Amino acid sequence: MFILLLIGAYLVGSIPVAYLVAKWARGVDLRKHGSGNVGSSNVLAATSKRWTIPVLIFDLGKGILAVLVARWSGLDISYQFAVGLAAVAGHNWPVFLGFRGGRGILTSLGVILAFSPLLGLAVLVMAFSLAPVKQLSLGVFIALLALPLLAYYLADFFSIAEPGPVAAGMAAITALAFIRRLLAGGRSDLAKDLSMSEVLLNRLVFDRDIRNRKLWLSRTENAGKAFS
Repeated sequence: MFILLLIGAYLVGSIPVAYLVAKWARGVDLRKHGSGNVGSSNVLAATSKRWTIPVLIFDLGKGILAVLVARWSGLDISYQFAVGLAAVAGHNWPVFLGFRGGRGILTSLGVILAFSPLLGLAVLVMAFSLAPVKQLSLGVFIALLALPLLAYYLADFFSIAEPGPVAAGMAAITALAFIRRLLAGGRSDLAKDLSMSEVLLNRLVFDRDIRNRKLWLSRTENAGKAFS
């Protein structure tokens, strides 16, 4: 049963709703637009709020559903997290898009919400705290870094009955998110003058090879024009 749930969660997580919506609504390939990520934030940049809402719901729901199905199947917390992480992995490395997907942040949030809605809300507020200054990726990095610590040290506040296993699961979510950032692909030409350690640090903290956000977003737009 556990193996079947892992496979099912990965396949559901692999459904590239963001890619499909952008392609159907505007004929845009998200991999060649904006940040290049196959996720809700890039859908918003490529289409509109109206088209982004179903993507938000679906990506968030993938994480929640994966954990709940595992829970309803009688699996313990560690196995529930494993199934949830399989859904996140499917979103990040989808078999239907040649293993090139999004960052899995919404699906990860769904997993977090399934264990503690209050913790999920706290992480969401932390992540968006820097959005007004256009540093959402940095806000997400800080929230992910704090996630396992909040789950363990503030377990009572967040109504977490088993802080040890839950904090370990949250640490796994953080690790998977950071791995996805670091393994974003080949080094961009924009970062050719930077050392590899600088590139990796930028990817980890800012989710891009360089710190200049405007220049980074413009690179895929220019590439898309070149191939149009």
